[in-house]
Amino acid sequence: MELDLPLVWAILIAVAVLAYILLDGFDLGVGILFPFLEDRDQRDTAMNTIAPVWDGNETWLVLGGGGLFAVFPLAYAVIMPAVYAPLIAMLVGLIFRGVAFEYRWKTERWKRVWDLSFSLGSLAAALSQGIILGALLQGIPVEGRAYAGGWWDWLTPFSLLCGVAVALGYALLGATWLIMKTEGGLQERAFRLARLPAIGTVAMIGVVSLWTPFLDAAYMLRWFALPQFLWLAPVPVLTGLAALSLGYGLAKRRDCRPFFSSLALFVLCFAGLGVSVFPYMVPPSITIHAAAAPDESLSFLLVGTVVLLPIIFGYTVYAYRVFRGKVRSGEGYH
Repeated sequence: MELDLPLVWAILIAVAVLAYILLDGFDLGVGILFPFLEDRDQRDTAMNTIAPVWDGNETWLVLGGGGLFAVFPLAYAVIMPAVYAPLIAMLVGLIFRGVAFEYRWKTERWKRVWDLSFSLGSLAAALSQGIILGALLQGIPVEGRAYAGGWWDWLTPFSLLCGVAVALGYALLGATWLIMKTEGGLQERAFRLARLPAIGTVAMIGVVSLWTPFLDAAYMLRWFALPQFLWLAPVPVLTGLAALSLGYGLAKRRDCRPFFSSLALFVLCFAGLGVSVFPYMVPPSITIHAAAAPDESLSFLLVGTVVLLPIIFGYTVYAYRVFRGKVRSGEGYH
C-alpha cells in the first residue's frame, strides 16, 4: 500500500499547529490578562508560571510555518501575501513579548513599559492569529497559482470576529492556567478573571460556527447534508459538554478541570475547522495534493521529521514534568 505523503504531511502540520495553539495559547492568555492582575507580585508570579516553557511552546509555530513552506510551497506562496499584514503584526507582537520576558526583570524605571509591551504583544499576536484564521476560512482568491486578491481582503467582519474569538479563548486558557498553577490571592483573581472569557469564548464558538457554513456552499453541505450531519453531530455535542465541564469547574473552584476543559474546547473547535476545510489547503480552490511538493521532497523531509518530532515531544513533556506543581510568590524566573 503506497503512503499518501501529502495527506501525512497535512496531518503533521495540523498536529504542529494544534500543539502551538494549546501550548502557546495559555501563555499568550497570561499576557492578555497581565493588566488586570492586582499588583506587581501577582504579575511576577504569573510570568513565572510560564517563563520555563513559553519559548519551547513556540517551537511548534516554527514547525508549522516551516513545514508549510517546505512541504506545501504553493499554499505558502498564496497564503502569505493574502495575510501579510496580520502576519507581520503577529510576529512583531511575539518579538515584543519575548523581549519583555528578559527586560522587565532587569529594570525598575522601565518595568511598566515592558509590562505593557508584554501585554500588548500578546494581544496583538492573539488577534492576528484569529484574523488569519478568519481570512483563510472565508476563502482566498486564486488565479493561475497565485494570489489574486488585494491588500485588505483579509479585513472583513468575519475575520475580525475570529480575531476577537481567539483572543477571548487565549484569555480563558491563561486564566485557567493561573488557576491551576497558583494559589492564594492570585488564584482567586484568576477565578474572577476567567468568567468573562469563559462566557465570551463559548458565545463566540456558537457565532463563528453558525456563520461559517454561510461563507461557502461546501461548508454548508459538509455540516448539514445527510449522512454527514449524523457522522459530525458528536463534534458540537462534545463541545457543549466541554463548555458545561468548564462552567462546573469554575463554579466548584476546581484547580485543574477548568484548564483541561478549555483545552478540550480548542481541540474540538480545531477538529471542526479541519472538517470544514478538508481536503483544501487553501479554501476554496487549492487542495492538499495540488499544493504539495514532489513526493521525493516529501519523503526526504519526512525522514528528518520522524527523527525530530519524538525529540520535540520528549523535551516538551520533560519540561512540563520538571516544572509541574504550584508556583508561589518569590519563586521562579529572574
